[in-house]
Amino acid sequence: MMFRRVLIANRGEIALRIIRSLHSLGIEAVMIYGREDRISTPVRLADESVYIPRDDPLASYLDIEAIVSAAKDVGADAVHPGYGFLAENPTFARRLSEEGIVFIGPSSDVLKLLGDKITAREAMVKAGLPVAKGSPGPISNPEEASLIANDIGFPVIIKAAAGGGGIGMQVVESEDEFESAMKLCQGRALSAFGDDRVFLEKFIEGAQHIEFQVLGDGKEAIHFGERFCSIQRRHQKILEEGPWLSDEIRKEIGDKVVAGAKAVGYCGLATFEFLRDSRGDFYFLEVNPRVQVEHTVTEMITGTDLVSMGIRVASGESIKLIQDDIHIRGHAIQVRLNAENPVTLSPSPGKLWECHWPGGPGVRIDTHAHTGYDMPASFDSLLAKLIVWAPTRDESISKLIAALNEIKLLGVDTLIPLHLAILSENDFRKRDITIHYLEEHPNLLSGG
Repeated sequence: MMFRRVLIANRGEIALRIIRSLHSLGIEAVMIYGREDRISTPVRLADESVYIPRDDPLASYLDIEAIVSAAKDVGADAVHPGYGFLAENPTFARRLSEEGIVFIGPSSDVLKLLGDKITAREAMVKAGLPVAKGSPGPISNPEEASLIANDIGFPVIIKAAAGGGGIGMQVVESEDEFESAMKLCQGRALSAFGDDRVFLEKFIEGAQHIEFQVLGDGKEAIHFGERFCSIQRRHQKILEEGPWLSDEIRKEIGDKVVAGAKAVGYCGLATFEFLRDSRGDFYFLEVNPRVQVEHTVTEMITGTDLVSMGIRVASGESIKLIQDDIHIRGHAIQVRLNAENPVTLSPSPGKLWECHWPGGPGVRIDTHAHTGYDMPASFDSLLAKLIVWAPTRDESISKLIAALNEIKLLGVDTLIPLHLAILSENDFRKRDITIHYLEEHPNLLSGG
């Protein structure tokens, strides 16, 4: 039976996106909020809101017991975590389950399995996904790790077992750099995740970052094609697009990710992330067990409402589509309009004294920002997402340039100048892009 009322344990543009899907499904939306978000767009558009006052702005969205209590108090049937904050926290999912409240996402057990890169890797190897050569498990002894690194062959990458988002991740080019790099990664991992375990993988040179969108209902699963996400800063994406692969390769990798989702009994939206090397070989990275920031690209090229689909399967519905129902049309590109200096990439919080967003056919803006909005310094710098669709990639690029030039923002710096420079750059136009694109094109970040 479909939910009657859902509490959203998030903020910003993704909270607004979830509200829109809930309302389209006839479901009441309840927001939690902290002090900085008391008059935000999602809070104003929700059917009800619950204030969770905390001195630390982040704590309002990270206090598991306070959020569970809020869900109980408002009579929520389910909680949608969005992305970030508690979206991948197995303890949060388990606590909701104990109270008879549905967590809109995978089960606590699946979150725990996929949240550990080592167990996730083992599960995907069993399901038939390709992985890079790596350590057999977590390592803490530098001497043992050095031997394994030499066996794998440099360069290697050290990763935090419990982490993501590029935290606790270090590329090591040679043996004499290894011990200090490992200690650095362990320290960062312990600080960020409370878990200093790391593991090693062969570093994929000339790599492209490609991910597949998957939906599972606990038994069956389908995929919605791929997104290309190689333009990144500090291991975080700033531009995503799709499609990118041939029909044949999409089917080959798509079949594998569906098998991976089925193998763990996945329910909800998931993104299977890969690196592809210069020879075209794919290597599994991780599963992001939630809605992605860039889900919009897939919605545009497949004509689907992924957020609503995730809510439906969480309510107990089975997937109504089969793989042959998914058709990819045209090309979509998303740019993240972070409130950051486009040269230094440092955050640029502040009040928006003027705010005009673009429109027109095939132009979508996902944002909670508006004239008068005060962009807080406490949270992620994402101000808005601009997504365009057109029949071809070249047409999408032209449309995106026009849309970016239509934006009028006064009060904060944004990445708009950087995006305009990328969209006009020759290697980008030729699809000659790796995950080191910005490092390989320093002029884009020099303001010249």
